[in-house]
Amino acid sequence: MTRHRTFEELGAPLPTPEFRAATDAIVANIEQVIEGKTATVRLALAVLLAEGHLLIEDVPGVGKTKLAKALARSIDCTVRRIQFTPDLLPSDVTGVSVYNQETRDFEFKPGAVFANIVVGDEINRASPKTQSALLESMEERQVTVDGATYPLQVPFMVVATQNPIEMEGTYPLPEAQRDRFTARIAMGYPDMGAELAMLDVHGRHDALEDLVPVSDGSLIRRMIATVRDVHVADAVKQYAVNIVTATREAGELRLGASPRATLQLLRTARAVAAIEGREFVLPDDLQALAVPVLAHRVIPTAEAQLSRRTTDAIIAELVHRLPLPSDRQQRSPYDTRQQQRPQQYGGR
Repeated sequence: MTRHRTFEELGAPLPTPEFRAATDAIVANIEQVIEGKTATVRLALAVLLAEGHLLIEDVPGVGKTKLAKALARSIDCTVRRIQFTPDLLPSDVTGVSVYNQETRDFEFKPGAVFANIVVGDEINRASPKTQSALLESMEERQVTVDGATYPLQVPFMVVATQNPIEMEGTYPLPEAQRDRFTARIAMGYPDMGAELAMLDVHGRHDALEDLVPVSDGSLIRRMIATVRDVHVADAVKQYAVNIVTATREAGELRLGASPRATLQLLRTARAVAAIEGREFVLPDDLQALAVPVLAHRVIPTAEAQLSRRTTDAIIAELVHRLPLPSDRQQRSPYDTRQQQRPQQYGGR
């Protein structure tokens, strides 16, 4: 089992003003490239700070790879890009042991996964065998080759893009692979104003080339330590379990969310709360994250698929029907207005 890194190894948590300043700088930097997608950018940053991995799924040409690259370039740390193709081999991802004639021994040549941020472009164009090369690294933050285990650096994040499965030349991601992605987001088409601004910004020059880092690995580690310190009340933990349990009991789903999903839902909620300037998680955070964190992990029944019911819609309805913690039942599940710190959730 991989050893859990302590606060001492990550660094001291940041004070709230410094944390907010750092997150605002990263978001603003990314938005120089990605127009009109503030919520998407903030969620991508939350996944990084939750020590998770991000899957970006949408049609070609809407900026999936640009978002991944912009996030990577905003942090002064190691970045590797993998273009997934049908002929890509697992050893291209993890590395391979090569015989050195001078030393008369095998030496390990690290693969592309040995970086702080790994950008996997069009991950579902590679075979399932190659996709599975990421499983150990994404879950255990290590790579095992020829019986030797090599730890990965902190932070470590896989940002993968994929085209819709109905497009030509794609392989469906295995359930085990999807479950290791903390969240799945869709870029969507920009609105008219954002697309018009894009023509002015990107029409003659790629703004991505002008991005400079606004943070580094050391700062990100301290931000991760800050997120880990965010308080989660027992009522909120129970609410997270109730949401995930509802997916396992839903008649429209033949596979519900895993216990790993519960953990990642709570970790991402901690990151969102910290980005919003709070030291505690609200039920609203779980509601807002239920679709991006859970929808890609569940499998609908054949009847639901014939009815063209998406997992996003199914999860959203489950959350809408689920009772809220007792002192917040009067609020709409989609009401995310800021309130005064509730004693039940904010108290230690």
